[in-house]
Amino acid sequence: MKLLLSDFALRTWGNHIKAAHGDLTFVTAEQALADGTCDAEIAFMTREVTGKSSKNNPTPELAGFDTVVRTTPTLKWLQIHPAGAERPIYRELRARGVKVTTASGATAVTVSHSVLGALIAINRRFPLLADAQRRHAWEPRLGERSPRDLKGQCAVIVGMGPIGRNIARLLKALDIRSIGVRRSAEPVPECDRTVAYDDLPAVLPEADVLILCCPASPVTRGIANAGVFAAMPKGSLLINVSRGEIAVEKDVTAVLQSGHLAGAYLDVFEREPLEAASPLWDIPNVLISPHTASHSLGQNEAIFGIFLENLVRFREGRKLRNDVDDLG
Repeated sequence: MKLLLSDFALRTWGNHIKAAHGDLTFVTAEQALADGTCDAEIAFMTREVTGKSSKNNPTPELAGFDTVVRTTPTLKWLQIHPAGAERPIYRELRARGVKVTTASGATAVTVSHSVLGALIAINRRFPLLADAQRRHAWEPRLGERSPRDLKGQCAVIVGMGPIGRNIARLLKALDIRSIGVRRSAEPVPECDRTVAYDDLPAVLPEADVLILCCPASPVTRGIANAGVFAAMPKGSLLINVSRGEIAVEKDVTAVLQSGHLAGAYLDVFEREPLEAASPLWDIPNVLISPHTASHSLGQNEAIFGIFLENLVRFREGRKLRNDVDDLG
């Protein structure tokens, strides 16, 4: 059995894989691209393959890897590093019978920590303090400028995968209650209440903060829009760590500029990188993050751990973890 991976991944994890699966052979995407042929049954797409790619700006490394997996007739399974599998190539592979599995769960802790840190920072108006510091201005947050107490607030969390559940669990430490939004209203232990996507409008008046951490789908694309923001209380917050197309960017911009929303943490955008001319860069109390909410020094090892577990399952003919076909 042969495994396709990048040259970097082979250097980094090749010996580890070989120690556990001594009969496995390797081929790098770089070599396969040069040869114009590949006969691997398994492929592992690691983070450095995507490098600085975005959905609107693929790098040569990503384009090359995509070319190889598209032209490998023997491919049976592809493990990818993101938690979501929205890119068209994954649908193409699944249509021809290739299993595609994600690394869902590997980034739940780091993304949750980013959300928690951002929520505290925006609520406590740290971006405004940082701006005052750059101007050498002493501007105490007093009176109407004082931050709201976090205790007793309500977070509406759209998406109840590992990330959403972990966010809800962490918010309990701040005495913030949470309403989870998912495909069904089936209860989630980490949340105080759970509703289906169709019932999102009913809970928006309770939303002191709207947290988007759902996958992109026909149901969720554009789910955060002008109507949704208008239904939220004045002074509430927005956090988006899902996908850029979940929120209508012009509506996000307008509601922040109007002051109806008091701040936001935005990690994803409709077009990435975010254009330098975007007004979002300059709106007070908004944190712009370059799609890095999940990044940490230990992230790659966590993703590699999921791949190793799935490799054993694949070779034993067992059900794969995070199989996209099982997610509906």
